[in-house]
Amino acid sequence: MTINRRQALQAGIALTLPGVALAQAEWPTAKPITYVVPFTPGGSTDIVGRTLAQKLGESLKQSVVVDNRPGQAGGIGAAYVAKAAPDGYTLFGGTISTHAINASLYRKLPYDPVKDFEPVCLTARLPNVLIVNTQLGVNSVAELVALLKKDPSKRNFASSGAGTSTHLAGEMFADAIGVKLTHVPYKGTPPAMTDVAAGLVPFMFDQVTAALPLVQSGKLKLLAVTTGRRIALQPQLPTMIEAGLPGFEMSSWQAVYAPKGTPRPIVQRLNAEIVKALRQPDVKDKLEGQLAMEIVASSPEELRDFMAQEIPRWAELVKKSGATAD
Repeated sequence: MTINRRQALQAGIALTLPGVALAQAEWPTAKPITYVVPFTPGGSTDIVGRTLAQKLGESLKQSVVVDNRPGQAGGIGAAYVAKAAPDGYTLFGGTISTHAINASLYRKLPYDPVKDFEPVCLTARLPNVLIVNTQLGVNSVAELVALLKKDPSKRNFASSGAGTSTHLAGEMFADAIGVKLTHVPYKGTPPAMTDVAAGLVPFMFDQVTAALPLVQSGKLKLLAVTTGRRIALQPQLPTMIEAGLPGFEMSSWQAVYAPKGTPRPIVQRLNAEIVKALRQPDVKDKLEGQLAMEIVASSPEELRDFMAQEIPRWAELVKKSGATAD
């Protein structure tokens, strides 16, 4: 039976170019898929990436290999993926840093977060917490503020990298308390937190679960959470607003991207598989129960719209804080 284009559209049959149809039919059988994580192993982006890589490997019946490429607040990994072939075999674990903050923090960013990527899925949101070395002897945000105003030698804060949400949280904190602080950037959460635990840097902002082992060992202490409401994993922690800093509210986020030009059918298939993975009980338990994340599982369009709001929002915050990374 022969049908014309209008009949096909009315029937809901997708009409694609031969090259796209071929790519969809063959994908993902040609080679392993690379999932680029732009930070060091062990952090939240790496955990999300490895969790999704395992699930995608199972559902697509193709090997998915995690490739850590840290540096420049995720910018090195992002630039690498931006130049990769748009064939569905390279994915990117994007974050609030790589696809919102960096756009205004760096004057010469080696990629464009909008023009160089296909949004696939906003996977999760996650809070940051204010973390201090226990040897500081402070037990609240108010006590930390008093110490910082009194002792200039304590006015350094660590972060997982210049331009990350942990960096901007520190800049927001400095602005809120009216004290000039010195930013000490690291290439990822683990080395930054190790130095805070060792007392080389007094405090930092980062994800709660990354800090818990060192909190339990008595080397670190949590003072407050940066979200607008308390979190179930640590319900005793006040928000920064409750701790006396009105308007102090922020949360980080995780997302998956593909290089610009990746065929639409592949993007849609990836989104469907990622959403399915995020809804599995073991993944929900790991990300929500163990990492305090809020699973989102958006569509590609919802991620695109979300970025359109986040990029100007963080541009305003970067300008206000005076933060720069180059």
